[in-house]
Amino acid sequence: MAIPAFLAELRTLVGTRPLWLPGVAAVVLDDAGRVLLGRRADDGRWALVGGILDPGEDPADGVVRECLEETGVLVEPERLTMVSVSPMIEYPNGDRCQYLDLTFRCRYLSGEARVNDDESLAVAWFARDALPELDEYTTRRIGLALDFTGETVFGYAGPPA
Repeated sequence: MAIPAFLAELRTLVGTRPLWLPGVAAVVLDDAGRVLLGRRADDGRWALVGGILDPGEDPADGVVRECLEETGVLVEPERLTMVSVSPMIEYPNGDRCQYLDLTFRCRYLSGEARVNDDESLAVAWFARDALPELDEYTTRRIGLALDFTGETVFGYAGPPA
């Protein structure tokens, strides 16, 4: 799986040590209310479409770019539904990352959903009541986007003691 050039260069300096990176994810809905998911090439699990922002890239532009690159689908971001911190992720090559995740609810505009790069094994639309097996974090992000109340969800531990 290819990683952005800036990240590959950074990895030559830091090795597999944990990195803190900005990431975006799209809960893409079509006119029938189905959700677009990709089956990841690195671990075989179904997941939201998304990825790492390029340096200086606006998050909304990044989520559109990631959807087009990975699935061939053009989307329009409608709402920022969740700001969160991912669990620490260890990739098969040993790289470790934790992401500042920005989850967007996006509207399908055009394109035929397909595997469009080497990051996915499959791409498909799923009805809400027929989602494949997903981890708890992904399930929560999808639920918040589908049931969006108009308020972005974020964690807050309260003022420092």
